Amino acid sequence: MSRHKLVKALDLDEELDDFAGGAESDYDEEVSAEDQQQLRRGTARVRDVLGTQVIVSDKEIEDSLWHYYYDIDKTVNYLINAKIESQSGKSNGRQTAKADKDKAGRLDQRTNTMSQRSASETLCSRFCALSAAELFQDSPWLNVPEDRRGEILIEPLYPQGRLLGGSSKPEEAPKSKLAALAAARKKKENQKLADSQSTSSVALLDRLGSRSDASKLDANRNRQTQTAIDSPASKAPDRRYSMQTSRKEAFDSERAAKEPIVPPGPAPKTKHIAEAAPVAAPSTFAQIMFAPLTRFSERDIPIPSRYAVQDPKPHTKFDFAGPSPDDIVIKAQSSKGTAPRSTKVPKKLLGDEKAVNGITSGIASTAIEDTKVKRKNINVLSEYESSKPKNAANFVVIGHVDAGKSTLMGRLLHDLNIVDYRTIDKYKKEAEKLGKSSFALAWVLDQGAEERERGVTIDIAMNKFETADTRFTILDAPGHRDFIPNMIAGASQADFAVLVVDASTGNFESGLKGQTKEHALLVRSIGVQRIVIAVNKLDTVNWSQERFDEISQQVSAFLTTAGFQAKNLAFVPCAGLTGDNIVRKTDNPRASWYTGPPLITLLESSEPIARALEKPLRLTIDDIFRGGVQNPISISGRVDAGSLQIGDVVLIVPAQQTATIKNLDVDSEPAEWAVAGQNVVLHLMDIDPKYLKSGDVICPSSSPVKCVTSFTVKVLAFEHITPMHVEVHRGRLHAPGRLTKLVAQLDKASGAAVKGKTPRLVKPGSVARVVVEVEDPVPLEHGGRVILRAGGETVGAGLVE
Repeated sequence: MSRHKLVKALDLDEELDDFAGGAESDYDEEVSAEDQQQLRRGTARVRDVLGTQVIVSDKEIEDSLWHYYYDIDKTVNYLINAKIESQSGKSNGRQTAKADKDKAGRLDQRTNTMSQRSASETLCSRFCALSAAELFQDSPWLNVPEDRRGEILIEPLYPQGRLLGGSSKPEEAPKSKLAALAAARKKKENQKLADSQSTSSVALLDRLGSRSDASKLDANRNRQTQTAIDSPASKAPDRRYSMQTSRKEAFDSERAAKEPIVPPGPAPKTKHIAEAAPVAAPSTFAQIMFAPLTRFSERDIPIPSRYAVQDPKPHTKFDFAGPSPDDIVIKAQSSKGTAPRSTKVPKKLLGDEKAVNGITSGIASTAIEDTKVKRKNINVLSEYESSKPKNAANFVVIGHVDAGKSTLMGRLLHDLNIVDYRTIDKYKKEAEKLGKSSFALAWVLDQGAEERERGVTIDIAMNKFETADTRFTILDAPGHRDFIPNMIAGASQADFAVLVVDASTGNFESGLKGQTKEHALLVRSIGVQRIVIAVNKLDTVNWSQERFDEISQQVSAFLTTAGFQAKNLAFVPCAGLTGDNIVRKTDNPRASWYTGPPLITLLESSEPIARALEKPLRLTIDDIFRGGVQNPISISGRVDAGSLQIGDVVLIVPAQQTATIKNLDVDSEPAEWAVAGQNVVLHLMDIDPKYLKSGDVICPSSSPVKCVTSFTVKVLAFEHITPMHVEVHRGRLHAPGRLTKLVAQLDKASGAAVKGKTPRLVKPGSVARVVVEVEDPVPLEHGGRVILRAGGETVGAGLVE
């Protein structure tokens, strides 16, 4: 039989009876001796409470106690309610006529009330409120007899203002010691006030005019001594607590200690008022709250002579016929000329006003220098040609992560004596503490704490060195794929590139599939045409010529496919850690097969790049920082086109704000002008820093760069391209956007559109014309180079049409 049939055949009533105990269960068997004893005690206590008026059997009491777990109060309430309910059904025919009449009267009253309510319910059921008497008519606490009602006393919110420690009773109530002393003190003050009012005013003036400070002091001392002798308090036994001195007495004693001692003279007789009881000085709170106002006016406060007003007419009205000092200063500041201006000063001046007006006249005569920087109108192009500067070149160091780029450049700077031995020894000791002794040369360029700790270049590291003919700027780009935007920013400032390849077994193959390939494609898309390939770490393969030739063939084939010309490619075997073939040729006999020049010679052999000197100014902001106290707003970058000089007013786009060039530095040296191709630092003024950000373009107001939100790009696809979300990169500019439309696919050779349907997908290696839209306006011009990335991968690069 299945489980379902067993469940259907189950007798539910029988199972529930068994579960609940059933009708045949015997509760008497479950009652223990201890429970029986508690039942007997509880029954006796319940009968004592009920008395003889309620007739209840022991069985009912025990059942109730068992049900309420021996709770006497609940048991009594239950029995009374049960008895009342049982008797209510039997008392209908046994009630007396008086009870029937009262009940009928109450019923009639309730009926009338309900009828009145029902009659007026339609009119005021929603507007008439029920009275409190009707709502609580059955509440027992409203029917308390008068003799049992208590008086509710509400104490006042704030106590009556009295001295602390006193009594709140009327005057005939006993007072505390503090209250008694305060009352005596107040009585004494009132009596002194009455005596002072009764004195003749003429005699008072004479006494005030003739009495000196010394006589006042002697009189106070004599009066205190006489009071202490005559007062009964002096004859009383010593108190447990010392009496407080009043503030006036303390002030007099302090004044007496500070003033010079004067020989005592005949003290005037003072009228003594005997006190019946000792008087204690009131507290500061009592003096402030209860003392009369005249008491404060009677205090003798000495005023030093240096603060006394000597001039009977200290204040003189200002002559408003002349200008005020503020008007003079404002007028001087608003003046554009540098010549001093005379200002009329009022002739009628008294006291210190002469000095004040003298200062204002000096301010008016002082020339206010013009804070605006004057443009010198230098012919920058003629100055540049006449100066005959060295060839300047920027090169970016690219390659796969851990290919030895930073170490190679650190060795180059060290061998050229740009970095001394002491600095290298310092870096070696610091690197050994971190267990990275081989990173000492890399720390020449990796200055950040995070870069040194992780052993990975994060941002572009810049350094400079010079040879006999050329001034170089190194742009060490990060090799990790997470920092490709920083690599793009560095490559956009480079004239040529140095591709570092790891020659060790396995690392070259992995790098060629990784960032070596992507970096090479990016620099070609940005516009770099010449590249030097440094085959690094060749000492790890014993300077194998076969390994060098293998790497050269594979890299050359790839770069040629990417668009580089074979004549612009140069290969050099080197070892960055030992310095072979970097500045000097290697002495290792295993490398005798290489007869070419070292790396530094290949760098110097680069041809000068043509500069767009006559085009309008274009400078992309690379970094924004504080150049010092005198130069709070400074920006750095490379001049892409045109020229500039101190005093030029330039326009920052897309903020559309103007700024003035206060000072500028070229290659970390102060200069008055700069031209295209130079790395500059501009110290700006007349602009808020909030309008500046990396990637903005500085241009002249006469030829501004247009800001667009939609543009067409002729793009070379590195990955499959469809209408999708992309990130637009141009130097430091990084803007989110969307590739909205694939216009046409183009022929690589001619650049003409291929006839056919509109493409839905652009395959890798194909060229197409696409439309890109960005959220915020970005400064882009015709011919500008942009990189398109999506999902951490470079999907394409091209030119803005």
